[in-house]
Amino acid sequence: MEKTLQDLVGILINAIPTALFFVLLNIIFRFWLFAPLRKVLKERDELTAGARKAAEASLFAAEQKVQDYEAKLREARSEIYREQEEMRRAWMSDQASQTAEAREQAEAATKQARFEIASEAAAARQNLLQTSAGLADEIASSLLVRRAQ
Repeated sequence: MEKTLQDLVGILINAIPTALFFVLLNIIFRFWLFAPLRKVLKERDELTAGARKAAEASLFAAEQKVQDYEAKLREARSEIYREQEEMRRAWMSDQASQTAEAREQAEAATKQARFEIASEAAAARQNLLQTSAGLADEIASSLLVRRAQ
């Protein structure tokens, strides 16, 4: 057993340089390889996060612009509709005034025609009265002349 312990102590003593080499290699890798690698990964994560934030900000700005565009489009449409309504009202008013003017002209023409017809009727009555008196005298004379014969 003693031999086994001595062999084991010999193995441990021979393993000390390997363990020291392993610890030294671990320290070297940690500072020269893993530290810069962690630094690069951290910067990449920061850049990725920054790019994501920039993309989100760009998307938010684009959404704002779309909303502004839609609002301006709605305002322009409402302005066009308002102008169209004003034009329609103006046309309706113009049409109503033209219709009223035409109606007034028609009424004036109708009054004038009625006045002329009434004047002609009065003249015709007057003419008939004058003619009828003359015709009555002629008929009466003609009848008297016939009776006398």
